[in-house]
Amino acid sequence: MQSATPEPGAEDAAIEAPYWALPKLRERLQELARGGVIFTGSVVGLDGELVEWERSEATDSVLSSDWSEAADTLGALGHPVRLRLIQALAGGRTAVTELVELEGLGTTGQIYHHLRQLVSAGWLETTGRGRYQIPPSRLVPLLVVVTGARR
Repeated sequence: MQSATPEPGAEDAAIEAPYWALPKLRERLQELARGGVIFTGSVVGLDGELVEWERSEATDSVLSSDWSEAADTLGALGHPVRLRLIQALAGGRTAVTELVELEGLGTTGQIYHHLRQLVSAGWLETTGRGRYQIPPSRLVPLLVVVTGARR
């Protein structure tokens, strides 16, 4: 009978193990000639609630889709100030007054301009006057995009 409590360091070992999810993906997609992709995550949001998300798709489906439909969503993340804003929001800042305090983000008007673009693309939502948050359903996809963009 296995213990419900993992061994010390087991969590770190599982994350560091190369390709621990890939064998399961291959198993699930073995009937597809060109394979597929899967993105998944399980993170604790700022409110302390568990946020879990998974998306998988066959390679042929991705390659045959209209990639231009993703341009606005991806483009919203394509500016250093917007990335810093969304990172600050992911780190716990929620009010524009807190964001204005950060160096190099511009004026309050410029910050609102960037926030509107992130809201329009679905990366953020307003939670009240001058307050923003990353919707729980977008937290893992955001982390996946940022992680995938790193070299």
